[in-house]
Amino acid sequence: MARLFRWFGDFRRNRNRGQNGSSSPQPSSRATGPCKSQSTTSPSPQTTVAAAASSSRRFDCKSRWSKQYDVCICHAEDDVIYVQDLVAYLELRPHSLRCFLQIRDLVPGGAICTELCQAVRQSHCWVLVISPAFIKDPWCGYQMQQALSESPKANGRVIPVRMQLERKDYPLELRFVFGIDVGMEKENGFQRIKRAILHYLEELCRKDGEEQQHTDTESRTATAGNTADSSGPC
Repeated sequence: MARLFRWFGDFRRNRNRGQNGSSSPQPSSRATGPCKSQSTTSPSPQTTVAAAASSSRRFDCKSRWSKQYDVCICHAEDDVIYVQDLVAYLELRPHSLRCFLQIRDLVPGGAICTELCQAVRQSHCWVLVISPAFIKDPWCGYQMQQALSESPKANGRVIPVRMQLERKDYPLELRFVFGIDVGMEKENGFQRIKRAILHYLEELCRKDGEEQQHTDTESRTATAGNTADSSGPC
């Protein structure tokens, strides 16, 4: 009798297990919840290209292309490795800033003073890498004076970059100009220098656009006045 009861109990458990296995599984509420519908998508290549093109247009104006360089890097020979890395960073896309680098862009056979003066005049901004070697280099002092004579006002064109130099040794001519202390943070310093250059170029192009808009308005007004005069009574 005990064996019969055990057999009957096993039979019921097997039947219930079979019914549960044959039933269709219910969808999980977690799978259909709000988190499932919120998918994180990365920006498409078209969106990235459009954003880069929009950013480039902010720095595209007639005044910018009137000079050969966006920025002239004034530095001592001892700091050439730092400056080469800086120029490589500034010339990266999407902005592709046009940089004057002495060891690359000086014309062979040209007079040093003439070439440096020309580089200053053909640049919108001047980054002065102020280091102990810069202070001792007479050609660095020459370029600094040329830059200050081109832009005596602190309007963002002269960008002093203080590197491994105490404040007391800073050139007197630059103490009224806000500079960038790069210290040992090379990458962060590069970003700050680039932002300073782009800020000036953006302001340059904004003013250029306002002047062009003002000229167009005056031209349309003059045209409308001439048309009104020509259509009057004889």
